[in-house]
Amino acid sequence: MVESILDLFPVAIHDMNSEKKNIVLLAVENRQPNVYGLLLKSEILKESIFHAVDHEGNSALHLAAKSNKKQPWRILGAALQMQWEIKWYQYVKKSLPMHFFVSYNNNKTAREIFTETHKELVEEGGVWLNDTSNSCSIVVALIVTVAFATSTAVPGGVKEGSGTPTLEKQPAFSVFSISLSSLYASPSPPSSCFGPSSHQGTKKRMVILK
Repeated sequence: MVESILDLFPVAIHDMNSEKKNIVLLAVENRQPNVYGLLLKSEILKESIFHAVDHEGNSALHLAAKSNKKQPWRILGAALQMQWEIKWYQYVKKSLPMHFFVSYNNNKTAREIFTETHKELVEEGGVWLNDTSNSCSIVVALIVTVAFATSTAVPGGVKEGSGTPTLEKQPAFSVFSISLSSLYASPSPPSSCFGPSSHQGTKKRMVILK
């Protein structure tokens, strides 16, 4: 739709709303990668629209840095949402040379704005990771319990009178015995999907922007 409008009315690319936001600023603020990508590829004088700021002095990079709960699609989990926000910010930042963007707004850089406006999401992401880790640990414990019970069950059962394995002298029983011995000799105990260091590392990556 945007492409069709610009083809029919090219001058519409310079239109602004009441907050002095043009199509570039609105696309970045509302997290619309397809529209933003279309504008990057268009044969227009980028200096005129990508260098614009709104009535509060926000450039496209400032709007990309601001936390916005209005997402083009639903993202489950605060940590995944935070990852998407970081990628969107980096995408906008690397899309054009830095001289296209105003560096400061109210004496704050875009990176400082990102850190300030995403504090709550970082905390929610930490809680989400802990909850996911606990759930994963429970599932792993259940799987290991069932797998261990299955692997240690004697194939063919045992004789009621003597209690000896029914297939004691069969090759299949010999294979079972060797496998069971290897299981007990394994030095690596089952672990959860996420170790403590993984929590810390993921949380640090949430706030590190290059």
